[in-house]
Amino acid sequence: MQPDQEVINRWSASAPFWEKHGEIIRQMFAPITQALVEDAQIGSQHSVLDIATGPGEPALNVAALVGPEGRIFGIDPIPEMVAAARRAADRLGLKNAQFEVAFADHLPFPADTFDAVISRFGVMFFPSPVDAVREMLRVLRPGRKLALAVWHFAERNPFHYSLSRVIERYVDSPPPAPDAPDAFRFARPGKLTKVITEAGGTAASERLLQFTIQAPISVEDFWTLRCEMSEKLREKIAMLSREQVNEAKRQALEAFREYSTDRGMSFPAEVLIVRGAKSGPA
Repeated sequence: MQPDQEVINRWSASAPFWEKHGEIIRQMFAPITQALVEDAQIGSQHSVLDIATGPGEPALNVAALVGPEGRIFGIDPIPEMVAAARRAADRLGLKNAQFEVAFADHLPFPADTFDAVISRFGVMFFPSPVDAVREMLRVLRPGRKLALAVWHFAERNPFHYSLSRVIERYVDSPPPAPDAPDAFRFARPGKLTKVITEAGGTAASERLLQFTIQAPISVEDFWTLRCEMSEKLREKIAMLSREQVNEAKRQALEAFREYSTDRGMSFPAEVLIVRGAKSGPA
């Protein structure tokens, strides 16, 4: 079940901005990458699959960890994202990283290929998370682990709500259906572990990762980053008059200042790290 064209178009439009802000995004989400590495038990010489890699993270970080005798494969359904990931790998001189256009529920790899499968903020947007996790388990080697990162509740993550609450004053934003693709689709504890179990995984578990999103940028630059990262935000802002945009921006910058430090932006954040394993001896 492939993503519908509207979803693909949205992420395609965002790809240049995710590439533009790639280094900032890498820094902001580095604690999540580390948590995925720990929970998937990734080590030197491992072969790892990163699903919904976007412009190459966390795959590019994992490439250094597995070393020249390991391999990292990143897949994403958005060609523009994959092209950005390949450019980043070339710039870094990585020979052990490969990126391909592919869908999570139809992986182009034989069974029992990988030592670990990870995905950072991908599973929330899959048309059928159960089918995707079933594919992850298929390509995992027996006894090995998958680890997925999803946002905890929106109200615990000012990285999101500090801007979305301002925009919602101007644009009506009804809540999405419970299983519609959305950043907070799996915020409720236990929801994603049930998906892993339903897909045939074993030892499904989750932990709450509380960390700080650090971005060495100004409040003005954070406004730009957040607007450019999110096609939905850009669509809503495009509906406003120039006067409304100016006022919304003023209010947003005021809200952001609560999280501004002498080293840039600093947001408390909460993410669920959910993992499971493929049955069989490691």
